[in-house]
Amino acid sequence: MRIVVQRSKQASVEVEGVAVGSIRHGLVLLVGVTHEDTEQDARYAAEKIAGLRIFEDETGKMNLSISETEGEILSISQFTLYGDCRKGRRPNFMAAAKPEHAEPLYEQFNDHLRRLGLKVETGVFGAMMDVSLVNDGPVTLIIDSQ
Repeated sequence: MRIVVQRSKQASVEVEGVAVGSIRHGLVLLVGVTHEDTEQDARYAAEKIAGLRIFEDETGKMNLSISETEGEILSISQFTLYGDCRKGRRPNFMAAAKPEHAEPLYEQFNDHLRRLGLKVETGVFGAMMDVSLVNDGPVTLIIDSQ
C-alpha cells in the first residue's frame, strides 16, 4: 500500500456534488493498493499512521499522534498513486490493483484505523471525487508498506 498522509485543518469530499465525508482537524489519506498487498499491509499502514507523531505539542515540536490530538481521518482511495510516468507522457497504471482486490483491502485498512480508536470518514471507492482540504503546515508524508 502507498499512502500520502497530509496533515489538515479541515477537509471534505464530494461525489456528484453531494458531501460524503468531512473532518475537522486531522489527516487526509490518499490510499493506493497494488497487486501484492495483503491484510498485513493494511494493518501495518494503519498502525504506522495511528502512531505517527506529526502533530505539534505545547512547545511547537511535532511530538503528538492523531489520537493524542483527537484528530479525525478522511481516507480517499487513489489508484493513481501507482501511476508509472517513466515512459511517454501518459501514466501506466498496471501496478495498481484491480478493484476486486483493492476495495476489500482499502476497507480493511479503514477498519483497522477504526479499531485503533480513530474516527474515519471516507470517499466512495472508484468514484470521481472532489476533495477539499486546508493543509496544516503543510505536513505531507508518504507511507509505503513494502
